[in-house]
Amino acid sequence: MSVDIAPERVSAMVRHYEVERFLYDEAALLDARRFEEWLELFADDVRYFMPIRRTRTRDDLDHEFTQPGEMAFFDDTKGTLGRRVKKLATGRSWSEDPPSRTRHLITNVRIVDLRGDELDVESNFHLYRTRLKSEETSWIGSRRDTLRTVDGSYRIARRTIYLEQTVLLSSNAQLAREPRHSLVLHRRWNYER
Repeated sequence: MSVDIAPERVSAMVRHYEVERFLYDEAALLDARRFEEWLELFADDVRYFMPIRRTRTRDDLDHEFTQPGEMAFFDDTKGTLGRRVKKLATGRSWSEDPPSRTRHLITNVRIVDLRGDELDVESNFHLYRTRLKSEETSWIGSRRDTLRTVDGSYRIARRTIYLEQTVLLSSNAQLAREPRHSLVLHRRWNYER
């Protein structure tokens, strides 16, 4: 018994598998602290953005997240990401010495748009981090990525990270990549509001 599957459906399944594999491989690089290889996954013109989430009433949910140009936990280019990776490699990043142990879980991967050589992908994540003897932190949220096909593989051209938390309770200000925050930045934003 054979089942006929339309070629476009097979193509969509293969594309979905390739996108999931790309995101899972990215998570594995982060968990293995292979940050230089992780950086290579980004397009040269990437925008890596993580807005601050604010608690809003139902009628004001359009303003729940800060916008580009406003205060953000991250608003990085590839150059900025590269400087962060270089700092971690120096061993002089006190907040990551000894380094954190992380586990990135990526779920609910969906391709929501396909335009030429770019795909818009939504996914959920849970980042579990443990540090020192007993410090544990979890961040949960969603991501919206634009993946661009370059030389037969994907590059991240845009990433926006939406955390579920409005207050980050990490005790240090540096975490290898996603998310990382500054308590000073968060306090300053609350003060300015």
